[in-house]
Amino acid sequence: MAELQIKVKHQGKVHEVTVNTESTGEELKMQLYSLTNVEPENQKILAKKIVKDDTPLSSVGLKNGATITLIGTPSAEAMVEAPREKMKFAEDMTEAELAQLEGATPAGLQNTGNTCYANATLQTLRAIPELQQELQKYTMAPQSSAASGSSLFSADQLAQHGIGGLGGGNDLTGALRDLYKQMGETQEGFPPIMFLTTLRQQFPQFAERAKTGHGYAQQDAEEVWSQLVHVLHGSLKTTDEQGQSKAWVDQYLGGQFEMKTTCDDAPEEESTVNTEGFTDLKCNIAVETNHLREGLRLALDEKIEKNSPSLGREATYTRVSRISRLPKYLPIHLIRFFWRKDSKKKAKIMRKVTFQHEIDVLEFCNEDLRKKVIPVRDKVRELRKEEEDVERAKKRQKRMRKEMEESVNGESNVRGDEPLQKKKEKEEKDQKLKAKGPAEESKLDIDKKAAGGTQDTEMGGTETFKTDEEIDRERAEQIVAMKKELLSLVHEDMKKDSTAGQTGLYELRGVVTHQGSSADSGHYTAYVKKTAPAGKTEDGKWWWFNDEKVQEVDSEKIETLAGGGESHSALILLYRAVELPEVKEA
Repeated sequence: MAELQIKVKHQGKVHEVTVNTESTGEELKMQLYSLTNVEPENQKILAKKIVKDDTPLSSVGLKNGATITLIGTPSAEAMVEAPREKMKFAEDMTEAELAQLEGATPAGLQNTGNTCYANATLQTLRAIPELQQELQKYTMAPQSSAASGSSLFSADQLAQHGIGGLGGGNDLTGALRDLYKQMGETQEGFPPIMFLTTLRQQFPQFAERAKTGHGYAQQDAEEVWSQLVHVLHGSLKTTDEQGQSKAWVDQYLGGQFEMKTTCDDAPEEESTVNTEGFTDLKCNIAVETNHLREGLRLALDEKIEKNSPSLGREATYTRVSRISRLPKYLPIHLIRFFWRKDSKKKAKIMRKVTFQHEIDVLEFCNEDLRKKVIPVRDKVRELRKEEEDVERAKKRQKRMRKEMEESVNGESNVRGDEPLQKKKEKEEKDQKLKAKGPAEESKLDIDKKAAGGTQDTEMGGTETFKTDEEIDRERAEQIVAMKKELLSLVHEDMKKDSTAGQTGLYELRGVVTHQGSSADSGHYTAYVKKTAPAGKTEDGKWWWFNDEKVQEVDSEKIETLAGGGESHSALILLYRAVELPEVKEA
């Protein structure tokens, strides 16, 4: 074995290489691949002659210290960029770092004694990223801090030591901020003790003791939801597009009703029209209610009793409420609990009420809003269909390309694992389908003349076909054009209110469920749809928060929460507005 030291020039660099003259050019290329990342098929080696894979290096005339040249660049797949940050293994990470990894299981909340109602509500509200962002910026107002001066430490100081909320007194917003921060730093079940302490200080009804005398009583999740939203409305302030101060709740959870009230007993009495804000929609459940849409209609078209100025007595009125401003987040409360005088407790309506993963609420909007949003909604649906068609075409194209490659590479289109009899039948069928005719061209001409035919006619032109890349580019350009057209349809009034629902379509993001026969007993859980990292699509899975237990479930599980018995049934549905698309040039 004769080894030589040679030099290899490549892209301005000189590499020292030890070669064996008894080897071939293929082995030399592998050596250079390890030094330069240039794959062997992309290499061109120049010595006294071009070195090919089968070239014996003994025939090249290499000597010690000789210099040869390598021409070639690595392909995109082989370009390996050095990591900007030092690789960190899971065993070296802190609990907080592990909790923030992509795909990490989120933290559950421990049940400290009939607190599942609060746990389910907290997990569902946490599904609103804008709320978490706004809470991070929140600081307690000076007057609130002074009112809670019984503590030796400030709320911020206590939060730094993991016991936020203790010094907050009645600062429920600060307690919520600290709780969400602590939940984001662990994957274990976390005890929300400080938050619950503050909640009970501010709202004594949640401090009611259990009838057994041990611990606290079970409560209604909808009540704690409503109280939390009420508190956040007063504490979280932000600015709108015009730079004016506005409650965060009004901006993201707040809608507007236009309400028309007409007297049934005196049709000639003038109807009254007024506006009213809302932070959720109600779904009333009656004997004939089978679907969410029907329950919403019942709540929005209601009968009320009040004094009639024209009749001078109590009269029946019809009040029709229609939405004039759609919020970005739309909670819907299914009214499953009602007060029973005989048992003196909140009973539960067990009726099955189905709901969808996506809803269209434009039928519940007033005429003015409908005119502004319907063109946008229709274009969104048209765009979605086009995107789905493109995706299906890509999959079909990929499948056909794969089948073609398999056909070209294989000796036949018959699978090798087919039974011999089936294989024989397939070959016989293929043989029958082949065209039958004379084996020689001269014989074919004779046959044509005998039949009164003519010679083959030469084609007058050629047909051109588009490449896959051209087709893909045209499709992408079509999608971009449709998105631009959609954005051009957005009404000027809607553009000024970017945090409002712009499309009339809403997708389900969270569900609070209840299992049992009454609000004061049973068990509450929450389902929250998994989010995808930036640039990736969601996988359709959901997180099921059952106190400290958290597990992943399929979307089909959500469809079993319609009710119909004492099993888990939806109580609060959290929908998020389908947003306008972003335009990225093809």
